[in-house]
Amino acid sequence: MSTPILSFSDASIAQRDKVVFQGVNFEMLPGDFVFLIGKTGSGKSSLIKTLYGDLPLKSGVGQVVGYALQQLKQRQIPELRRKLGVVFQDFKLLPDRNIYNNLEFVLKATGWKDKQAIRKRIEEVLALVGVNENPKKYPFELSGGEQQRVAIARALLNDPQLIIADEPTGNLDPQTSKEIMQLFKSLHEKGMAILMATHDYNMIMKFPGKIFQCEEQQIFEVVRQKK
Repeated sequence: MSTPILSFSDASIAQRDKVVFQGVNFEMLPGDFVFLIGKTGSGKSSLIKTLYGDLPLKSGVGQVVGYALQQLKQRQIPELRRKLGVVFQDFKLLPDRNIYNNLEFVLKATGWKDKQAIRKRIEEVLALVGVNENPKKYPFELSGGEQQRVAIARALLNDPQLIIADEPTGNLDPQTSKEIMQLFKSLHEKGMAILMATHDYNMIMKFPGKIFQCEEQQIFEVVRQKK
């Protein structure tokens, strides 16, 4: 049996003093594609923030990519984030830097020093996500779909063990959303583990993956209907 890449046991998650989840038991194995679904305000983003160390685990046991969340120290958070690739709904690209410099900034911040190695890695991830734009272009010169592809490239830079995507198609039109989902599917087929929070039920039905529902402070697996 492979070791879970992510697991919670009797875990509680809180945002400020408000309990968002309690008694959570949930695990994800390497190579899994998991959809986290639920209405706005059901706690999906709080769960994701707990995974990358933005919110402390309130109680219980949790681990992600080998880090125990209930014992996570402030100094361990940068190390943890290097093993995760996080993709946000609003892209979070640095507006004053071009595509290349956005990606270079992340590599330098995570300890890369060799200019040639940096250039090679940036070229690799841009090719992987299908960005053919001139890397000297700035985010405002790109469409929403292109910005999200650059954001996914940024998430892949350090070869993460787990990609976490928080409503990655939330700001995109239906056709572009489909293309971004196809990109995630192709990354999954290359063996990457992906946890995606979404409320786009139509999208979920078109793409394979386990489905977990967030509702009334609980997370539970939803069995897919056979077609």
